[in-house]
Amino acid sequence: MELEFRKPELADREMVNRYFRMNRNRSCEYTFANLYLWSRHYKVAYTIVEDMMVFYYTEYGSFTFPQGDRSNLKKVLDLLMDWSKEHGIEFHMTNVNEEQFQQLEAIYPGRFSIEYYRDSADYVYETEKLITLSGKKYHGKKNHINKFKKLYPDWTYEKITSENVEECFQMALDWRTENGCNEDPEKNAEMCVTLNSLRLMEELRLCGGLIRADGKVMAFSIGEPVCDDTMVVHIEKAYADVQGAYPIINQQFLLHEASQYRYVNREEDMGEPGLRQAKESYHPVFLVEKGRVSLR
Repeated sequence: MELEFRKPELADREMVNRYFRMNRNRSCEYTFANLYLWSRHYKVAYTIVEDMMVFYYTEYGSFTFPQGDRSNLKKVLDLLMDWSKEHGIEFHMTNVNEEQFQQLEAIYPGRFSIEYYRDSADYVYETEKLITLSGKKYHGKKNHINKFKKLYPDWTYEKITSENVEECFQMALDWRTENGCNEDPEKNAEMCVTLNSLRLMEELRLCGGLIRADGKVMAFSIGEPVCDDTMVVHIEKAYADVQGAYPIINQQFLLHEASQYRYVNREEDMGEPGLRQAKESYHPVFLVEKGRVSLR
């Protein structure tokens, strides 16, 4: 059997989301915006097999876990393994979470192994706790926010719209320069995704918010729902030298855009010690662990 792979395009949004909605998943990869924006940097394509959608990372020779009608799961996996064998490729799947691996185990007991990568685990929090910041463990966050409000009594929160998105774009360009993104391929790729998120907010149905103080944008955040009870924050940028800018955009974005969702996924730390410390300081309620699946 030959599989026909296609690069995801903007016109595929509704179709891709239809398959994503068929299986609840809180992992940040399971949104069209994330898929589309990062597919411009990593070679990923999709195919539809037996009414299930599968993505293939050609650089790594890895499939994603099939999305769609689970009654077809064994048939689709058998087809993918046969295709890999025909093409002389070892069969692998990437970004597989614990629930998905249990489904594999139920169909093929003991046939697969999984290696989880801590650096790629998503941090998931209770939205209400990140809005109220009540209790001793959030005392420091509240202090930073209060400091910001004291320094900038004229601060405001605004939704990102066609009227102010260009200001966010310019702030992101400043952030790129300040953080040396041009010298770091990974940082540069992330910044390209940030700029394209702003440029394509309407087409990708993303929601965003910004903090304005002293008449200029100090921070902004962009996200979207990943399932019925979870908002994912894809992008959060603030000036590092503005005390409290990160905590206040974190809190205000959730208050205005995500208060109806029980959980918020703030994505992975990529193994960066400073980012890990920052994400752990908000006390996640659980991690979405993801790993690479191989045949034993």
